[in-house]
This record gives sequence, C-alpha cells and structure tokens, in this order.
Amino acid sequence: MKTSNKILLGVAAIAVAGLVVYAVKRKKTHRMLDQIAEEGYETAPDVLFPNKEKRDRKLQYGPVLPAL
Repeated sequence: MKTSNKILLGVAAIAVAGLVVYAVKRKKTHRMLDQIAEEGYETAPDVLFPNKEKRDRKLQYGPVLPAL
C-alpha cells in the first residue's frame, strides 16, 4: 500500500470517528432536551411572573429570577 493511500485511509478513519462522536453527543443532548420538555419546565418570564407589568427596561440576558 502506498504512503498516500495510508494517509487517506487514516484521515477517513479520523473523519468517521469524529462523525460518530458528534452523533452520540447530539443524540444525548436531544434526549436530555426532550426529557426536560416532557417534565414541563417553563422558563419564559411571562409565564414565571404573570403579574409583573412590562416596564421600559433594558433587555436582561441570563437567568431570570424573582426578586424576594
């Protein structure tokens, strides 16, 4: 087997291994997200805090926690 064929075979093996790792991680992530969705967690601020009126504030990024 020529050296160029060995290199191509090695690159192909690495590419296949990378695709397998990507597919496994993607499946795990989607399984976790499906479980969270089925459990009914809701993170929308209008659902968490229905009595709060909208104020002209700047958009806040990050977790939205109620003020005690």
